[in-house]
Parts: sequence; structure tokens; C-alpha cells
Amino acid sequence: MSVDIYDVIKKRRDVRAQFTGAPIPTDVLDRVLAAAHAAPSVGLSQPWDFILIENVRTRKTFHDHVRHEQAIFAATLTADQATRFSRIKIDGVMESTLAVVVTYDPLRGAPAVLGRHSIADAGLYSVCLAIENLWLAATAEGIGVGWVSFYREQAVRNMLGIPDDIRPVAWLCLGPVTHHETVPDLERHNWAYRRALPQAVHHEMW
Repeated sequence: MSVDIYDVIKKRRDVRAQFTGAPIPTDVLDRVLAAAHAAPSVGLSQPWDFILIENVRTRKTFHDHVRHEQAIFAATLTADQATRFSRIKIDGVMESTLAVVVTYDPLRGAPAVLGRHSIADAGLYSVCLAIENLWLAATAEGIGVGWVSFYREQAVRNMLGIPDDIRPVAWLCLGPVTHHETVPDLERHNWAYRRALPQAVHHEMW
């Protein structure tokens, strides 16, 4: 398979409403997970693990938790914000084919993790690189990915039997999609907008 990495980056979206529920071919899932596992990591610690979840009951339990957190957030908004927020679909937990929960183990390779002695979060950054690899590989394969962030870490630990010293960094929804939107959902719903690149680039000093 030959793809243009810049096209994949441009096409990538946080998918919520476009999942078809169709199965993911085993070879495709294997390639996507292999891409995630090939990510760079501080001190070659590879501090990530991937929990694959297809069980409907587990996903329903998580979905109920997400809805609860969504309501808590909505209660903090102004009337106008709440109206706009109510139109935004925030997850595809039940519509997607499966979930991949990506975790972070801060003790892997410890205490002498080369490169982490002065930046404690470097291990967490490594997990985020694995997530990005997964996301781009999935997009290249025609698979949608949605990152659900409306959850409490301890609630996910309890649901999945994750030890207390392991952080559940991301609950990702994966599956075939009808299409990838050309405009991000939050822009389409007038919630937030991208900054132009020149606004983010500094030379020599802040």
C-alpha cells in the first residue's frame, strides 16, 4: 500500500458520527497496532499497552459514564454554549467496531529511563506519539478513529481492571466509516476554529 503521508495528515479526523459498525479485517488491525507500537519512546521504554474492547456491555457501561460527564460539563456552560454543545456528537462508543484503550506505565524501564530524568512527562509524550501513529495508520487504511475524553481515569481503571499505577490515557473508538469529514466537527458547529500556522510560529524567542 502506497500513501502520501501529507494527504493522510490532512484527511485525519476525530470521528464520531460516521462509523458503520462493519468489522475491521484482522490484518488491517494488526498493521495499525504495529504502527502504534513502532512509535518513538523515551529511553526505548515503550510505556504503552493497548486494551482491545469489543464487548457491548463494557462499551455500554463506558458510554453511560461518558453521558454523565457530558451532563456535568454542559451544566458549566452559558445558555448559548449549551445550545451549541447539545448539537455536537461527542463520541462513537456504541457505533464503532471496537475500542482501543491506550495506557501509560510510568514504571516501565524505571528508575533509569534514559532521557526522562529531567522531564517526568516524557513517558506520557511517548504514549501520545503511539496514539498519533495509530491514528495516521488507521486513516491510511480507511479506518476512522475517535478519541473520547469525557471520562474519569479511575472509572476506566475500575471498568477494565487497570492497576492504580497505570494511566488510561485514551479511549479510542475504531472502525470503518462512511467518510472522513473535510471540516472538523467543532468548526462545523462553530465551537472552535484552527489557528493559522503563522500565528503559531516564533523565531528565536517567544
